[in-house]
Amino acid sequence: MALQVGDKAPDFKLFSSDLKEVSLSDYDGKKLVVHFFPMAFTGVCTTQLCTMRDSFGFYEGMNAGVVGISVDSPFTLAKFKEEQSYQFPLLSDFNKETSTAYGALYEEFAFNLKGVSKRAAFVIEDEKIIYAEVLENAGDLPDFDAIRKAVEA
Repeated sequence: MALQVGDKAPDFKLFSSDLKEVSLSDYDGKKLVVHFFPMAFTGVCTTQLCTMRDSFGFYEGMNAGVVGISVDSPFTLAKFKEEQSYQFPLLSDFNKETSTAYGALYEEFAFNLKGVSKRAAFVIEDEKIIYAEVLENAGDLPDFDAIRKAVEA
């Protein structure tokens, strides 16, 4: 079941594309924008993360962190991050635990792939969910205006 506004955000410890462990508690005292995405190097996922890349200055100026999470390996994510010049960490949820905890996992995805992150966006503050959006259709993009407003609030 997807998390709702007001829920406690599940903690996570995931390896980044830089092979460093990143956890929710690393962002204590900041808002954190978490983007789940199905797969690196796919069109809609690239658009989703490039939108965050291109507005990164806004989030940085609001003292908000940004992370992207998918079930890709850290090595795949490192290449994706390098090619797209993302300024924020991409985290590997290879074991699918974080996607599951956030209610953002497709049991079945396209091409009979099982256990792929849903496209989703969360804004977390003080370990609480202040914005939650989980999309059933992987072709849809999150509501970037709503995410921005949650960070500004």
